[in-house]
Amino acid sequence: MITIKLVYDRKKKATKTEPGTIEVRVTIDRKMYYYSTGIRVLPQEWRNSLVINRPDSMELNERLRIILRRVQAFLNNCMDNCAIFDSKALRNEIWPVIAQQNASSDMLDWLTREKDLLNLAAGTMKHYDTLITRLGEYGKLSSWRDLTVENIYAFDTWLHQLKAQDGSGPISDAAVYNYHKSLKALLNRALNVGKLQNNPYDMLKGRIKRGDKESVEYLTEEEMESFMALVVPEHTAMALAKDLFVFQMYTGMAYSDVMAFDISRYHKVGRKWVANGERIKTGTPFVSQLLPPAIEILKKYDYKLPYLDNADYNHSLKLLGQIAGISTKLHSHLARHTFATYMLRNGAKIENVSRMLGHTNITQTQRYAKVLAQSVHEDFDMITKKMKKKKKS
Repeated sequence: MITIKLVYDRKKKATKTEPGTIEVRVTIDRKMYYYSTGIRVLPQEWRNSLVINRPDSMELNERLRIILRRVQAFLNNCMDNCAIFDSKALRNEIWPVIAQQNASSDMLDWLTREKDLLNLAAGTMKHYDTLITRLGEYGKLSSWRDLTVENIYAFDTWLHQLKAQDGSGPISDAAVYNYHKSLKALLNRALNVGKLQNNPYDMLKGRIKRGDKESVEYLTEEEMESFMALVVPEHTAMALAKDLFVFQMYTGMAYSDVMAFDISRYHKVGRKWVANGERIKTGTPFVSQLLPPAIEILKKYDYKLPYLDNADYNHSLKLLGQIAGISTKLHSHLARHTFATYMLRNGAKIENVSRMLGHTNITQTQRYAKVLAQSVHEDFDMITKKMKKKKKS
């Protein structure tokens, strides 16, 4: 027995603001096959197997009728010719209807609407907003049919020619990689709902440079002390930036986690403040215990850290670094690197530091250990040179 039916939101992901996918379900001898129609609507826009309450409902319903007719014709042909049912062949039969609609829709508009549906932290959403802006500036990846491996390579070349915000030169490989990472994630969503037949990034695995992940900048303990010794006028953005950076250096928290800090999530064990939480950006669990310098900062603000815009924060840090005579350019994430290397230098186990930082795996933490090992080798080299120089003299 063979049945054909339209199924809405099979995976139960639709909400009042999150659209669900309409699929065709073909049942053959109790075995079910599902095919995306490429159409997504909100729950209130779907009733009795029809799209309703939308300006384009007539167009979408016509597309569904065409897809159903194609499915029926394909199955009739199989039965007439006593052919074995081929699921992939049926998918290819449906695809031209979806592709025709995709070609006529604006990819950038869809990507913009889709990223707004993602539950992202403000900082991460800013990355996606910048990606959409860059795609608009590039202008050659505006429709679904533009998504080829060759065009992704061309976009990569164009990105590498962009200038850094400070005008110091082209943006880094790591910055370019982040654009690709965000675009790939959005295209995967498009693939899941039938907007794409394949994601070109699947054919580019390992070919887009990630950037130098082994090179990690951090402050030495002497530089940490120099920074903390700065005298800054109270009740200014620079004073707040200094305090937040110190708090980050001794907690390892990212900017988003600091801005969402809530002392009620901690509990006291003797004189210690401890907590188990999740990172705002990734949802990864981490273990935290507040060190004395961090507690002093919290006391100063009655355990409620004030808000400081990330751009203003990083601008103030840049000035503070110059005043302190620190050659490394200060930014909020540098404090997290500093915390990791500080803990490792002072004997903390790498597995424990990984949990403190909320890393998804220990490989992320190992780069800090590699940096410290490189620092040790540099000291050996320095001593060797001094010995040779002394021997010559």
